[in-house]
Amino acid sequence: MAEPLKAMYNEPFLRGFADKVKGAYSSFDGEAFVQLALGSGWEDLELKGRMHRISESLGATLPAEYERALDVLEAIADGCQGFPYLFFPDFVEMYGLDHWDRSVAALEKFTRLSSSEFAVRPFIKRDQPRMMAQMRVWSEHSNEHVRRLASEGCRPRLPWADALPALKRDPEPIMSILEQLKSDTSDYVRRSVANNLNDISKDHPDKVLVIARDWMGKSEHTDWIIRHACRGLLRAAHPEAMALFGFAPQPGVEVTHWEIAPRELPLGGSIEYRYGLQVPAGQPMKLRVELAVSFPRSTGRYYRKVFKLSEKIIAGGTLLQGGRAFSFADLSTRRHYPGNHQLALVVNGQEVAVANVLLQPGEELTEGDKGS
Repeated sequence: MAEPLKAMYNEPFLRGFADKVKGAYSSFDGEAFVQLALGSGWEDLELKGRMHRISESLGATLPAEYERALDVLEAIADGCQGFPYLFFPDFVEMYGLDHWDRSVAALEKFTRLSSSEFAVRPFIKRDQPRMMAQMRVWSEHSNEHVRRLASEGCRPRLPWADALPALKRDPEPIMSILEQLKSDTSDYVRRSVANNLNDISKDHPDKVLVIARDWMGKSEHTDWIIRHACRGLLRAAHPEAMALFGFAPQPGVEVTHWEIAPRELPLGGSIEYRYGLQVPAGQPMKLRVELAVSFPRSTGRYYRKVFKLSEKIIAGGTLLQGGRAFSFADLSTRRHYPGNHQLALVVNGQEVAVANVLLQPGEELTEGDKGS
């Protein structure tokens, strides 16, 4: 089994980082830093918890004055690039809210080396007009990482981050930023624009559909953005979104095959499913085929998740067949519970076949068990 991501923060990493700090700040007590970081509860901390612990340990061992501490981090920043060094902007978030200009400049620097998308959010909450004005400035920056921060940092529902309730209620302050970035030369930036719009669609679907209709056909880039931005609406079979992308109900499509095996399995096991869809003779049809799975929660209530299987234009009279394995092993984003799971085959937003699978209680299968 793959090592959890949090394991990258370990004693060798901390000691190596302490040496880097020592090179810029000779009074740094590297041993005290390491011992504080590895102190009580370290093994139980998840990724962000370990990141915060490192920031706190730096706060206790760097100069007490925030600006001087930031001088040290900025001095070594170019040698501390990539995901592991997200605690640089985290340090700014933790200690720099009352030092606005200096902190914003540091976040701009650090985002080029890792990402400041999480750290910028408390600044938005503290003074939204001021910070959103800064992010509009960033949206015109020459560096793609800074431009991406302008969009990614203000996503109302950024995963693994605190939501931005004011922007969930009224996303209008975001719109000028997305408008500026909609034709950005960087795919990295355009993907963030699409993800921001997808966030907004969960609270304001009509607003996103207005944008989608306006941007559609403007360029290859904007067409990709709105298609990706509306993915949540398409999974939910939102009628206007389905119509916008040409997924009309197709009552003439016949299910010729719908098979799932096994129908009972232990936690962590897998099933195989196969389907066949007969398209009636005549004009070609644009079909979006999905698998919708209703998962039980620990409370006994259910939630539904939709997985896209196929999306293409099918000639009249064609038999469309497909299938694959589906695993009930736990993921970082989804935990499985015993009980009945309903699987539905969905065509253009309409359920056309349903089957039930029973996940039995007991120990989850290990990797070795799954391969035997």
